[in-house]
Amino acid sequence: MRKEFAKVRVAVEEHLAAINENTAEIQALFDYLHEMDVKLEKVSQRLDSMQLGDKPKKDIRPLNTTEKQVFLLLYTQRNALNWDEMAEKTVLPLAVIKEAVSGLVSKGIPLCRSYVDDMLYFKLEPSFKEMQAKENLVNLSLESFI
Repeated sequence: MRKEFAKVRVAVEEHLAAINENTAEIQALFDYLHEMDVKLEKVSQRLDSMQLGDKPKKDIRPLNTTEKQVFLLLYTQRNALNWDEMAEKTVLPLAVIKEAVSGLVSKGIPLCRSYVDDMLYFKLEPSFKEMQAKENLVNLSLESFI
C-alpha cells in the first residue's frame, strides 16, 4: 500500500513540476508580449511624428471648445500628463478627454506620447509648442473661450 502511495506521490510531484514549468513559460510569453506592445507603441509614435512632419505646419483644422480646453491644458503644462491628470485638471469625464485627445491628433496637433509604469502620458511636441507661441497656429483667442 505504501508503495502505491509513493507512486501516486511521485506522479503528483511530477505533475506539479510540469505545472510550474508551464506557468513560468506563460509568464515569459506574457513579458515578451508586453515588450512587443511597448515597441509597437514606439513605432506608432515615430510613424505619427513622421506623418505630422510631412504635413505643412499650418494645416491645422479648427478645434471645438473641448479640444481647445485640452489643448490649452497641454500647452500650459511643462510635464506630460496622463488621462486621469487631464480629467482632473479640466474637470471633464475621462471619456470626453480621450475623445478630445483623439480629435487633437486627427486635426493635426502633434502630441508626444510616452509610457511610464504602464501609463500613457501626453504632451505637445516642443517644436509645435514654440510655433504656436510665435504664430498662433491653433487660433486661440479670448473670444473662443467666451
